Amino acid sequence: MNKENIKNWLKVNLFSNWYNSIISLFVLFIILSIIPSFIDWAIIKATYFGKTKADCKAGGACWVFISVWFEKFIYGFYPDKELWRVNLAFAILILTVLSAFFVKPKIKPYILFFLIFIFPMIGFILIHGGFGLENVETRVWGGLSLTFMLTFFGIIFAFPLGVLLALGKRSELPVIKYFCIAFVEFWRGIPLITVLFAAAIMFPLLLPANTNVDKLLRVAIGLGIFESAYVAEVIRGGLQSLPKGQYEAAKSLGMSYWKMNFLIILPQAIKTVIPGLTNTFIALFKDTPLIILVGLLELLGMVNLAKSNSYWLGMAVEGYIFVGIIFWFFSYLLSRYTQSLEKKFSTEKH
Repeated sequence: MNKENIKNWLKVNLFSNWYNSIISLFVLFIILSIIPSFIDWAIIKATYFGKTKADCKAGGACWVFISVWFEKFIYGFYPDKELWRVNLAFAILILTVLSAFFVKPKIKPYILFFLIFIFPMIGFILIHGGFGLENVETRVWGGLSLTFMLTFFGIIFAFPLGVLLALGKRSELPVIKYFCIAFVEFWRGIPLITVLFAAAIMFPLLLPANTNVDKLLRVAIGLGIFESAYVAEVIRGGLQSLPKGQYEAAKSLGMSYWKMNFLIILPQAIKTVIPGLTNTFIALFKDTPLIILVGLLELLGMVNLAKSNSYWLGMAVEGYIFVGIIFWFFSYLLSRYTQSLEKKFSTEKH
């Protein structure tokens, strides 16, 4: 971006008129007043090394708190000797996703199939146990790894269900159409907190005696169903944006309903709503801290637990800054990748 572009951007976005200019200058004044003292506290006078709160210097941030609790922030109370299983599961996931950037296009559907159907089983066996591995109860799962697990499960659960709901809302069969409309509007009309509370507390009361469904599984399914309603609305918008000629052309070739949608309609619709889908998945990622309310400790829950420890009282600011950086970093990565996809598809159109 050259100087002329920067000048134009500032004029349009910050100094377009007199009152916007006053607000922009006021905000700039506040920022410039805060930044020096924050840098002094967070970096210059901060303590980075040590083992206890006593090692921290007064007047600066105590990043020792983060280093001492770092493993718990990542893994929760997962047994130390079994941490390799969590690491292996996420290594397989990361390598699989990265491989999609280097393989031929005809191989990518197989990678997608692996991620949706095969990897969840492999990951569950590695992290939970089975086939010779020691069982690790879900109550000790936690930290950032649990945040990622819920986000991944939510995406692979919500996306296919959202696609089916979006197609159902445009169905010519009244029963299917109105059922899907009612389903989507119901889940969009209730707060996520209510869904989590119902999944964790109320649902077990409806089960027969001596029947138990793991709390984490109940919460994950509730989270996935809730997000699927929003995915459905985003994809429905993409379906509506396509011209009728696409449907007519597919039908003229004698394609069945499912073949027409999955080969012709949905690929185009999904391309047009990539930003909306990304926003939905980022919202899912940022919604995971709400599981604290039902007794599950993901990243923010572990930070809250750590700052309540009698040996580490007063460390809330450092903990929340750490959480904020983590959530911002991964949300930023996802949004940047989405922008690259948008540019790629925009280039393909031309």
